[in-house]
Amino acid sequence: MYIKIIFSAALLTTILIGCNQNNLKSKSDIQKPNIIFVLADDLGYNDVGYAGQEQIKTPHIDQLAKEGKVYTNAYAGAPVCGPSRSVLMTGQHTGHTTVRGNSTIVGGIPGKKGDKVVYRANLSDSDYTVGNLMQDAGYKTCLVGKWHLGGYDSTATPNHRGFDEFYGWLTNKPQTYQSTYWPHKRLKNNNMIDIPQNAEGKKGYYHTDMCTDEAIEFITQNKDCDQPFMLMLCYSNPHAPLDAPDNAIYNNKEWPDNMKTYASMIYHLDKNIERLKQTLIREGLSDNTIVFFCSDNGPRSNYSDKLTEVVDFFDSNGQLRGYKRDMYEGGIRTPMIVWSPKMIKAGSKSELPWYFADIMPTFAEISNFKTDLMKTDGISIYPSIIDNPMPNSPRFLYWEFFERGYKQAVRYGKWKAVVIGGKMELYDLSNDIGEQNNIADKHPEITNTIKEYLSECRTESPFWPVKN
Repeated sequence: MYIKIIFSAALLTTILIGCNQNNLKSKSDIQKPNIIFVLADDLGYNDVGYAGQEQIKTPHIDQLAKEGKVYTNAYAGAPVCGPSRSVLMTGQHTGHTTVRGNSTIVGGIPGKKGDKVVYRANLSDSDYTVGNLMQDAGYKTCLVGKWHLGGYDSTATPNHRGFDEFYGWLTNKPQTYQSTYWPHKRLKNNNMIDIPQNAEGKKGYYHTDMCTDEAIEFITQNKDCDQPFMLMLCYSNPHAPLDAPDNAIYNNKEWPDNMKTYASMIYHLDKNIERLKQTLIREGLSDNTIVFFCSDNGPRSNYSDKLTEVVDFFDSNGQLRGYKRDMYEGGIRTPMIVWSPKMIKAGSKSELPWYFADIMPTFAEISNFKTDLMKTDGISIYPSIIDNPMPNSPRFLYWEFFERGYKQAVRYGKWKAVVIGGKMELYDLSNDIGEQNNIADKHPEITNTIKEYLSECRTESPFWPVKN
């Protein structure tokens, strides 16, 4: 109890810079909905029960799906976290957004990743982010957990890119992530906070619980303020390294230890989603809050045999082909739930294709705010959320990726194109969700339409040049 009070006390100044007694008003007077965007890390499309997972139990996420709307054709911004989050933050797909990979090909700022020197790019001060948008729309903004868009630039933190408050870790401050799940130091805005529970290698305060505590602090401290809030809650689970406080409900399973740990990481994620939801209900905020839940890309954090065995054991992608870093569906399709008891019909489902580039215009419509500063490749899917009509004509969703060679992918209606080494593959996802039958030679009219789009859909990046 004593240790937890120490950490909570470090957050109390949020009250002073958040709302004060002069800014309090009845919750019923707030017209604009609060928004919470919850992002898991490397969670597979089939790692949750409502999507088909049978071995890992996710009762709270499944209940969220029953009470909200499930999107079966939702996509991340990229098949790895850095560019995926850049698309999410800027509303621009990977052919336009600033950060198009975790490490640069040319240029960038050098820094250490373990014993290795790597070069990273970061969101520039000219990037207009979702945080900037919501601030301009009158929202109090907060990001908790993983940022991954600052590279090694100390002036590219969430606080510099549209977020009033930030609790988490940064790649340019190694002491904040030396132990991914048991950090002994933490950033509260620009101040480094000690986590005594994890000092000297102790494992007393799990990162997932920490993120949820910080999110709940932000919610409760701003629930009565004279402005709505937007919270981005970015967990690390179940990203490698495999690490959980315990084996949870899987201790007696006759599984290898790695499988127990992975399942337990998702168990703890699921438990914390419930804590977040119950906070909204208890504080009377659920009627005027929209919650999004998804993952930043597909499963398997790296190419190791150990992680491949884990996600294959649990069939983490179900019928989908590929893993994280692949342009096939297994690398970019994400579980997606949108929950708001008063605004969304419980148990509803949509096959609408959409992706992270759509978040910015969606948030703009939710907040009823327009600005010429927003440059987006997306569209608002808010009408779909509240069961209003959306345009029927197919549109292009675009991805590009640079690890192990330049690759592109396009979703166009039911069609999915993957371009590797300059050769286009084409799949009809309406009857081939596993992308097993390349039918490019049978549909030249579709491949030509996609090629025409590809000829003009992107701009060159100084950090990730395409060699012709």
